[in-house]
Amino acid sequence: MLICGVKTTHDGGVALIEDGRLVFSTEMEKLGNNQRYAKIKDFSTVFELLAEHGYRPEDVDHFVLDGWYKTHKIQSWHGQEFETVLAPYRRGLLDDDLLRPYPGAIQDLPYLSFTHYAGHVASGYCASPFARAGQGSYVLSWDGWMFPFLYYVDGPSRKVTSCGPLMPVIGDSYLQLGQLFAPFDEPIEYPHILGLAGKIMAYIALGEVREEAVRHIDQTIDAAFGEVLAGRPDDDRFYQVGNGIEILKRIKKNVALDGVEPADMLASIHHALSDRLVKGVRDKVATAGFPDRNLVVVGGCGLNIKWNSALRDSQVFDTVWVPPFPNDSGSSIGTACAAMLTQTPQTALEWDVYSGPALKETTVLPGWREEPCDLRELARLLHDNQEPVVFLNGRAEIGPRALGNRSILAPAGLGKMKDLLNEVKDREFYRPVAPICLEDFAPDVFLPGTPDPYMLFDHAVRDSWKDRIPAVCHLDNTARLQTVNREENADIHELLTHYHELSGIPLLCNTSANHKGSGFFPDVRSAMEWGRVRLIWSHGTLFTRAH
Repeated sequence: MLICGVKTTHDGGVALIEDGRLVFSTEMEKLGNNQRYAKIKDFSTVFELLAEHGYRPEDVDHFVLDGWYKTHKIQSWHGQEFETVLAPYRRGLLDDDLLRPYPGAIQDLPYLSFTHYAGHVASGYCASPFARAGQGSYVLSWDGWMFPFLYYVDGPSRKVTSCGPLMPVIGDSYLQLGQLFAPFDEPIEYPHILGLAGKIMAYIALGEVREEAVRHIDQTIDAAFGEVLAGRPDDDRFYQVGNGIEILKRIKKNVALDGVEPADMLASIHHALSDRLVKGVRDKVATAGFPDRNLVVVGGCGLNIKWNSALRDSQVFDTVWVPPFPNDSGSSIGTACAAMLTQTPQTALEWDVYSGPALKETTVLPGWREEPCDLRELARLLHDNQEPVVFLNGRAEIGPRALGNRSILAPAGLGKMKDLLNEVKDREFYRPVAPICLEDFAPDVFLPGTPDPYMLFDHAVRDSWKDRIPAVCHLDNTARLQTVNREENADIHELLTHYHELSGIPLLCNTSANHKGSGFFPDVRSAMEWGRVRLIWSHGTLFTRAH
């Protein structure tokens, strides 16, 4: 069966599943240097992507559209307008069945639509190792305009049960509260605001958690919740976007505390929300009574590596897993997975993180020269030259993180390398640079250093390594680690192995290769036109800028 999932709103994307296997997942931002978080501007893009992979629209058994809080959308197909009616954001007016399909039609094209939260839950569970093993799992979904909800997916029956909300705070609260304090209190336009939460998460390393501020934040949240939902029954229906926004308005009005520095206030907000999240999960799991102690984390808040680590360290669960696409970059996959769960006997998705667009063929620009260069030679170049290299290889990663195929790689032994990479990326000084490390050596360098192939947990840099790899040490001596083994990415594994033999260091710096505000470079020419790094490596060829 062919299922085509489509996300038309921000982080627009198209994903195709054939008989339980992910054929491709293409986010609009990864086409032609499009703007980050780009929408699908014309529905013809869906058909073009199908054709690029050898499929026709009439081959598809189910087109599936992701739900949204605005359920009526005007779309375009080759300039002709039509209306789509989408599933709601989280639940129906009467029915809270997460996997309830909402059927519709675009002229003569029938489609299914599932709630936005159904897509998040389905993407996380179906892609997880728990689904492959036939196990059940809790799934925590916390997205921008919704409260954090905990679900349980039973492996054998595939039944999804809602365990309810964990706390009365929508995901957008993190960035909107952050905007009350310097340096994030300057106006910021959409869609750039979608990247603000990650900046705040990095900046809090400059602050200290103040206990009086945490108490004040907790009291402010409780008071706002009481005002908005006072006298109403404890009903799931009230945990909707509108009430979430009203609660946030009241929190914003009263959250500031005299005598607390902005950086400390930001750190305290982060800590208060983290503590509430862990407590909410612990309380729900204690009363839910489901047997499997697995957790999948999805929704935009699943990109917060410190919250993910707090959940992992809570000892509530045996295993915590986060997909590489927890935010809306995985929504087209997720809504297709929701259809897979309801329309087929398939539960586990067969997938690979490198299922994005292939590199486009390009010509070499004037002022650049090309020459053969294998991975051993590239490792030698990195070691001897101590300068960054744009590394473009194979198909792009799915999700927002550069995981080695659309990366800028650099030696980590010089502290100035972090400053250089932030300069060429035009990023703030406090932004971290991630390490990409051989999985077998990660526990020697990091704590815990456990396998982390998608860069979604926090790791401390061990004291004995801080001076050896300063470029990947964040301001609080943590690192957003990516581990690599031969099965996950053979070329990166080979490069790191050769580099380790030369340097004694089993890792490199890794940051995304892209124009500022755009998705990953779609071809070598784009990296040449960008021109901020002198060396580009792609498929066994080294490109060097002459001047």
